[in-house]
Amino acid sequence: QVQLVESGGGLVQPGDSLKLACVTSAVTLDHYDIGWFRQAPGKEREGLSCISSSSKNIWYAGAVKGRFTASRDTGKNTVYLQLDNLSPEDTAAYHCAAGSCDSEIYAYWGKGTQVTVSS
Repeated sequence: QVQLVESGGGLVQPGDSLKLACVTSAVTLDHYDIGWFRQAPGKEREGLSCISSSSKNIWYAGAVKGRFTASRDTGKNTVYLQLDNLSPEDTAAYHCAAGSCDSEIYAYWGKGTQVTVSS
């Protein structure tokens, strides 16, 4: 069972930043597109970003475009999501997934890291 592991979440104030990481030792993440998602209590899962395996194509949802930035570190087999200018509406559990941006089919998921934005 391939498991992705997210880290970097926490409790921050409005306007602060966080950098989330997605890692695994089971597969090479460069072989997959990596999607980032979030889910707040009582709400449906929301797609935030998808970075292609080559990093040449990156998609962002309108709600986060200009505030969130996806990137990869090939040497560390890690994918990042930089979260800037956070607001309380960004409070959710954030998950990464490995698969295909185009088909929106993801084979492997992480259990998530909690981001809480509160003053």
